[in-house]
Amino acid sequence: MIEPLINAILLALHNLALVGCAAAPFYNRNLVLMRAQYGPKLHFELDKVVEDTLQGNAPWCLAFLAILWITGIGMPLNHLVFQGALKVLHPIGMTAMLLKLACVCAMMVIMGMIFFRINPRLRALFAAFSPGVAPAPEREREFFSLRARRKALCETCLKFAIGVLICSAFIGFHG
Repeated sequence: MIEPLINAILLALHNLALVGCAAAPFYNRNLVLMRAQYGPKLHFELDKVVEDTLQGNAPWCLAFLAILWITGIGMPLNHLVFQGALKVLHPIGMTAMLLKLACVCAMMVIMGMIFFRINPRLRALFAAFSPGVAPAPEREREFFSLRARRKALCETCLKFAIGVLICSAFIGFHG
């Protein structure tokens, strides 16, 4: 009775984290596409909202990934504790699990590049901008170049997130 209850709780948290990992890049992508309508010229108030939103999502992304890892490790450990052995997966389930892990690891690498390299530089550049004052052209170019890089990485992250969702459906495959 306790093992299935713990597994159900872990699975529910795992599924919530999966949705969060997919929703963040999806909604970030939509925001970036809407902002792109205004072109690569600084619109201070609009760009402040975009940066605050995108950079404010970083802790959520990290939290979702942490929950994904903890629950992903917790489910087999739960089975091990109560059954004395790891659960044997069908080859399709094992392949799906390995692909899912690869996608999650790729997302972590991408998020690390965004959160620890690109976002700090964007924050520093944006801090030098002021409302109503035209930015220096080279800083504005760098700002939008970094945003384009972040957008491309987020697009890739979204593809990996979709891969995680698809692979998750096949882990429990029994043949």
